[in-house]
Amino acid sequence: MKLTIIGCSGSMSGKDSPASAYLLQATGVDETGQERVWSIVLDFGPGAMGHLLRYADPARLDGMFLSHLHADHCADIVGMQVYRRWYPEGALGPIPVFSPGDGAARTRGIADDPLEETYAGEFEFQQIKPGDSVKVGPMEVKFFAGWHSVPAVAMRITGPSEADPDRRVTMTYTGDTDYVSTVIDAARGVDLLLSEAAFEEGRDLVEGIHMTGRRAGVVASEAGVGRLLLTHLQPWTNPVRTVKDARAVYDGDVETVQAGGVYEI
Repeated sequence: MKLTIIGCSGSMSGKDSPASAYLLQATGVDETGQERVWSIVLDFGPGAMGHLLRYADPARLDGMFLSHLHADHCADIVGMQVYRRWYPEGALGPIPVFSPGDGAARTRGIADDPLEETYAGEFEFQQIKPGDSVKVGPMEVKFFAGWHSVPAVAMRITGPSEADPDRRVTMTYTGDTDYVSTVIDAARGVDLLLSEAAFEEGRDLVEGIHMTGRRAGVVASEAGVGRLLLTHLQPWTNPVRTVKDARAVYDGDVETVQAGGVYEI
């Protein structure tokens, strides 16, 4: 699997990055037995649609996975809908969209579309819950409960290694969440943990919304992950301190991601 950071700014788009959006790709066979690259996105916040065009053809996207329905993680689904409906060579047809909550209603709310708009020509909205799993090509996505201010899930994805397609590898994306045992379960033993770390130790005291670098490091340590990538840093959150706090409790490789970064798993 190959992970490309479309956007990583927390709670809003930033001066150097869209809000949360991640492209995950893996090579596998289709229903005809032909080998091809399968592509999914994990979240699709403000600015994601434009930046996705840098890395992949949106017309060939195989699925969208939304960790929750806050605008900073899903607002650019409206851009994807317009792209698919009005593509110059003809409408592109529906792709599956998985989310905890009513994705169609949320999209109507963002777009200010009427109740009779179902988006059936562009999307197949499917509501998921912790414990569910979905397969897209060679990748399998399992959902775990997060601890956030709205229903939210962490995602554990299994797929072929980019270096050795015969070997299966795993990554977990936390979505937005505070430290909670279910996220540790989601991350247990994965090769790569992509964890939010929006808050700073000592500054942000509210619980049940976001993790700090330290809490993300604790998750990585307790879950025994191979590598920790920190994301969803708000424009006022210090990345140097965030990494330092994570390293204080986790001995593995730690870094903050940047838009355009590519990681082979």
